[in-house]
Parts: sequence; structure tokens; C-alpha cells
Amino acid sequence: MEYTVLITGAGAPGITGTIYSLRNNTDGNTFRLVTTDIQEQPVGKYLSDAFYTLPAPEAPNYMSELKKIVQNEKVQAILPQTTREIEILSQKKEEVLEWGVALVLSDADSIRRANDKYLILKECEKNNIPVPEHSLVSNKEELKQAILELGYPDKKVVVKPRLSNGQRGVKIITDQAMTLDAYLNQKPSSMETDLENFMSIFENEGTFPQLIVSEYMPGIEYTVDMYKSKDSEVVIPRSRDVIRSGISFQTTVDMKREDISSYSSKLAASLGLNYCFGFQFKLDDNGVPKILESNPRVQGTMVASTMAGFNMIYLAVMQALGEERNVADYIIKDGTCFKRSWGGIGIDAEGNETGRL
Repeated sequence: MEYTVLITGAGAPGITGTIYSLRNNTDGNTFRLVTTDIQEQPVGKYLSDAFYTLPAPEAPNYMSELKKIVQNEKVQAILPQTTREIEILSQKKEEVLEWGVALVLSDADSIRRANDKYLILKECEKNNIPVPEHSLVSNKEELKQAILELGYPDKKVVVKPRLSNGQRGVKIITDQAMTLDAYLNQKPSSMETDLENFMSIFENEGTFPQLIVSEYMPGIEYTVDMYKSKDSEVVIPRSRDVIRSGISFQTTVDMKREDISSYSSKLAASLGLNYCFGFQFKLDDNGVPKILESNPRVQGTMVASTMAGFNMIYLAVMQALGEERNVADYIIKDGTCFKRSWGGIGIDAEGNETGRL
């Protein structure tokens, strides 16, 4: 069978993994892939069968332009990849479905709660899922007080916006001097700063964003890839062994983390999430996994689960198309390690591909 699927976010870090997962499905189905992005020449343009530039999702003509593409290309399903787009599309889900196209996306209320880092913490507390010690602050005085109450300068403290995605806005507040070993052997991190420099950001600003101040957790970070339908559920934890600019460059499937799997299952049910999505946890000083955030969409390195034997990106699309597969037919290879490598596409002045790695 051949299906036409539209993938948004053609410039997103996970675009190559998403395209790989759809083209390399175990059923032997063929996909005609249409991609979109706000950029004119994202890498996904050169990996797909057709490409369109879209206005920003907040623009008044975003939906009308998207509808034109769906109708012109006879799209059967939309697979959104960016946080900004899933918020808009979830709110307009009924309108999208009226176009006669499937939308691989949970409902608006689930998306809203899953994208809110503070609401995720409250959802976890309600379900007895461990959370880091934290507080929500709304002004400079509350911010400084919260940082000090968490042990600064003796302890590192994490500050992040309540509403953001990836590592945008995340700062580690520390007064610890750099060691010679770190200076010589570690790559610099823009995430670390001291309290004085961090507070100076807000000196001349009239508005103050809501921020979450939380304990710093030094342990291993885990991403959870999850597939969920009305009758099926698959949870795949994987350690983030090497992280660069918020992207996993090496990750290893670890099905033995039954605690993380259990927490993810409870949280997904409480939020009402479906299709494919993910969570992130980090181990504290005592090795307890505590929630970091939720990603209610295709995750950037979800292709790792594809390579471990469970292609949840493909299965989510088929579920949305009304052709759900039996998850018991798939064997997950525990311990599978995915290593990301640098690649690239050459593009001439006219926008034509000249070669690729």
C-alpha cells in the first residue's frame, strides 16, 4: 500500500529519523512524504517527495495554507513534529479532521498540560511519581529566595521557564569554580552561570516570565519513548549517554528500568496522551528517577526505538489511519545503542542539491 503523509518541522532535529521510520516499516508499505517548514531550505526538503514553506503556526493564515497543501497533495495523515505546531493543531483538531485527513496528535487538553512544565510536576505529584524539589516564581525577589532556599551557593540549582521546549532557557546556577581537568577536557557549556550574572538578565526588563526553580540532579538522564492506543501500550526507556545541545548523540535502550516505565505509564494515562510521545527523567543523588518534562509529539531521537525493533512512529501513523497493528508482534532488543553521526547536504545558490553525506 502507498500512503501520503505530511510531516511538519522539516528542519527539526528528528526529521531524518522520522522519515527513516516511515520508509523502513516492517509491513513493506510505501510512503509519499510531504514536508513543511517556516524555513525555505530545511534539510527535510531534500529528503522528502514534496516540500512547502508554511507561515509560523501563530500566523492567521497558517491553517488555510496548511489546508491547501493537504488538498493539493491528497494527504491522508498529518504528523506534526514541533511544539509550536502541536499546540495550534491540537486546538484546531476538529477542523483538521473535517478536511478528511488523520492527525497523529493527542487532544488539546492533553497537549496543553503535557507542554506545561509546572503542570507536569503537579500531575506527577497527584500520581505519586517522584519530582524534584521545586517552586514556581513570578518575580525577581521570589527567584532569588527560591535559589537560596535550595542550597545555593553550596549546591547547584536549576532554573527553567514554565513554558519552553528542549533546553531553551534552562540554566544551572552554580558558584563552583571550574577545575583544571574540566578546563582542559570538557567542552564549554552555556547552561552554567552564577547567581549574580543570572539575576542581571532581569534588571532592565519590565516583564518577568514564570520560572521553575528546582534541585539539581547529577545522575543519568533517561528519555522514554512511548506508544499508546485505546488497547495497547509500549514503553521504552533509554539512557542519554552523550548529549550535545540538548540532542542525544548516543542513547541506549534499557528495558530493565521498570520504575521509569511504571511512572511513564501512569503519567501518560493521567494526561490522556495517545499515539507516540515521550518523557524525560533524571536520577537524583540517591538514584531516584524524577521527572524533567514531557514531549507530547515525536521525539528527536525516537528513531532509536525503531532500530531497537519497535517502530512507534510508523505504528502511530497507522493507528491514526485506522489500521492499528498488534504490538505483541514486535520484539524490542534491549541494550540497543543508537549513535548519531554528523551528516549534511550541499545546496547551491539556486537551491539545488549538490551532494550529501
